[in-house]
Amino acid sequence: MTDAYVHGYDSRENRRLQDQADTLAELLHHDTAYPAHSVVLEAGCGVGAQTVTLARNSPDAAFVSIDISVHSIGQAKGAVETTGLNNVCFQQADIFNIPFKSGSFDHIFVCHVLEHLPNPDKALIVLKDLIKTDGTITVIEGDHGSTYFYPDSEDAHSAIQCQVELQRRAGGNANIGRALYPLLQEAGFGAVRVSPRMVYVDSSRPNLVEGFTKNTFTAMIEGVRAPALAAGIVDEDTFDKGIRDLYRTAKADGVFCYTFFKAVGIK
Repeated sequence: MTDAYVHGYDSRENRRLQDQADTLAELLHHDTAYPAHSVVLEAGCGVGAQTVTLARNSPDAAFVSIDISVHSIGQAKGAVETTGLNNVCFQQADIFNIPFKSGSFDHIFVCHVLEHLPNPDKALIVLKDLIKTDGTITVIEGDHGSTYFYPDSEDAHSAIQCQVELQRRAGGNANIGRALYPLLQEAGFGAVRVSPRMVYVDSSRPNLVEGFTKNTFTAMIEGVRAPALAAGIVDEDTFDKGIRDLYRTAKADGVFCYTFFKAVGIK
């Protein structure tokens, strides 16, 4: 598994991930719950932004949360400890060099991970082996190609494309959401169901204006400015104008839309 996380590991990115998780918890996780006594692997927990919601929604399940980054594991432990939850244990591990036996888990949860992997198909096959018969995998990913907004702006689309291109060069796919169904099917999962989760934002939803349009999506794109310019993907004026135009969609007459995809498959 690559550790070339295109968004970086600084405190600003940590806050963005927490903002995203808090803002989208109901949209993405209202139907994520695991039975009592289940053992669930969270593969790629990052800083624990999703871990807290998972553990809180299923207090009688046990979670094993892994990540390749020791730094992120430390952040995740702190996030869980702050809430007082005690049903999560953490371990540093690589999805492609997994330290667990076949059939170790009742269920697996993966969120915003496959988009960063050069071989998501192989990752799904590895994870499938860890699930008990009739257990499930849940995968959540975004799709930058689903982004649209008002007022529209070519410069804003160019700025977004910088993040897509940087992720591609790092071996990932920022548009992977649309591919979840075939990926899970090809990995051998059955009864695959995919549901789109659209984030629609206008000024009548001020929590989403702040939490998603500004603090999640635009902050993410703004964060790739330096590497995008260094790579020669875009010129400085176009990128900066694009960021201003993305913030413009957060004004009283602005609209912003983005779609996540949530897939569930059975072994």
